[in-house]
Amino acid sequence: MDAPVSHVVIVGGGTAGWLAACRIAAAATPGALSVTLVESPDVPTIGVGEGTWPTIRHTLARIGIGEAEFLTACDASFKQGSRFLGWATGAAGDAYLHPFTAPVDGDARALLAAWEGARPFAESVGAQARVCALDLAPRQRAMGDYAGALNYAYHLDAAKLAALLMRHATERLGVRLVRDHVVAVERAEDGDIAAVRTRESGPIAGDLFLDCTGHAALLIGGEYDVPFLDRSDVLFNDRALAVQVPVAAGSPIASQTDATAHDAGWIWDIGLPTRRGVGCVYASGFMDDDGAAAVLRGYLARTAPGIDLDRLAPRRLAFRSGHRARFWERNCLAVGLSAGFLEPLEASAIVTIELSLDALLDGFPATRGAMDRHAARFNALFRYRWDRIVEFLKLHYLLSRREEPYWRAHRDPASVPARLTELVALWRDQPPSRADFPMVDEVFPAASYQYVLYGMGFPRPAAGAIRAQGTDDVITQMRDAERRGRSLAAGLPTNRAYLDALRAAPQLERAG
Repeated sequence: MDAPVSHVVIVGGGTAGWLAACRIAAAATPGALSVTLVESPDVPTIGVGEGTWPTIRHTLARIGIGEAEFLTACDASFKQGSRFLGWATGAAGDAYLHPFTAPVDGDARALLAAWEGARPFAESVGAQARVCALDLAPRQRAMGDYAGALNYAYHLDAAKLAALLMRHATERLGVRLVRDHVVAVERAEDGDIAAVRTRESGPIAGDLFLDCTGHAALLIGGEYDVPFLDRSDVLFNDRALAVQVPVAAGSPIASQTDATAHDAGWIWDIGLPTRRGVGCVYASGFMDDDGAAAVLRGYLARTAPGIDLDRLAPRRLAFRSGHRARFWERNCLAVGLSAGFLEPLEASAIVTIELSLDALLDGFPATRGAMDRHAARFNALFRYRWDRIVEFLKLHYLLSRREEPYWRAHRDPASVPARLTELVALWRDQPPSRADFPMVDEVFPAASYQYVLYGMGFPRPAAGAIRAQGTDDVITQMRDAERRGRSLAAGLPTNRAYLDALRAAPQLERAG
């Protein structure tokens, strides 16, 4: 009789491991599936401050964590998109926004026909750019959990998120935690993983094993030797210097991640209630560590006046952009950094964890006999998704007109995926549309490509033989969006006011 899958063993904690534990345990039929997480007691979380996608709201709701609890426990703030500074030319005023709220509805050709071009694309096709410019929150306190006037995600402290998920998993969802070192992997005769052997607790057997061991990839790489596909021929960055910058009480909190281009990479800037997370991303083939440190120091001197820069100690991170050739091998599924990592542009790390868990639970194998079919489908889907993420990130560099060697190298046709080359050629004649991205759940939809293309100054297609349909309706919607932007600007609180009031509320209740 084919054995049922009744015990999931997760090896590794951090965001990937604990998010997996929460999602699986929350979705499991009581008594039918148990979840054990094995976490080394002395391996720190890699995260240095994270950006997320709007999908995280649905994820948190499904595992039963309230929004106020999440915001306060994770020192989190709202994220409504990403702003890119200096990417197109590096000249003064070179900036555009990739917001989370889609443009007004309508045919892609009609959208461009209605956009006059005098104002930036994102400002013309939606209300979110105005809200972001004013550092406003996307919601009122009276709204229900995870509801907003605009689409939004969060900035957060990754270590605090892992701690919150661990408490929630073990105290509310019945996940068993084993704090121990994995010292060996025991294989069954058919090649499956039968158990992981720990130093103090002995073997821990399971039916399905999730590798959440980060870059170590203890199971998918160390045990099964699934190849790692290096994508650094497309995405050159392989280093980052990260630092936490304190902020003054009452200071504004930005509504978006800022990504500021420099000679050989870019700088992220993420605002949290108590600090900013800032990091200089760079390619070691074009800039050495001392050069990157100087770039980071110069940026902080401009954006954090009064801070004693000598007291800040940047953390150096080295990484390779790439992913596994397969993500699910026999009864082992890699989730998180063990599956792959691409440079942090557009913050795809946590959403790939979410998407992996969604796919696993949507097609959870009832028995071991069914597992190989699910694995084949999963591997095909996620190879498609990783390829699309690589292309989207590369687009940001490909469209740049900067002249430093690093940026010129990014425009070398040999470094551009063939599919992206074809799409960019197509988009000279017609705008990105759903036809270019046929999957039901694309990681980046056509709207995201529109924001980047026209934010970077990509030429709009000339009017062709086929007339744009619905242009008048799109113009009306754009005018409505302008009015809505003014209304939201008048009615929404600032991020600082919202989050300070939220953090003060429990204190006032205790005082009462």
